[in-house]
Amino acid sequence: MTNIQITDDAARQIVHLISLEGTEASAPLRLRVSVSGGGCSGFQYHFSLDDAQTADDQIFDKDNVSVIIDSISLSLMADAIIDYKDDLTSSQFIIKNPHAASSCGCGNSFAI
Repeated sequence: MTNIQITDDAARQIVHLISLEGTEASAPLRLRVSVSGGGCSGFQYHFSLDDAQTADDQIFDKDNVSVIIDSISLSLMADAIIDYKDDLTSSQFIIKNPHAASSCGCGNSFAI
């Protein structure tokens, strides 16, 4: 079974982002993480809030938040850790992907 860990910092940021939306969705908003070809290193991560779920999505929960990842993206991210960094130089979600052979300096793209 594939596991995705969500850190406390990431969970807090997901809650914060959902609270900023201020809309009543038909289903609860969740952070969707996906992978597509491109970026500096070959693959890149995408982050969005989503209230929809498809048949090939898997949901990972931490406390009162959920992350949705489609099966193709999940195959590239198996056993990853989703974290959030907020410091003087940047604020962003960080994927600690054990299958990434390399990543770009910004951390948004990776190679396998």
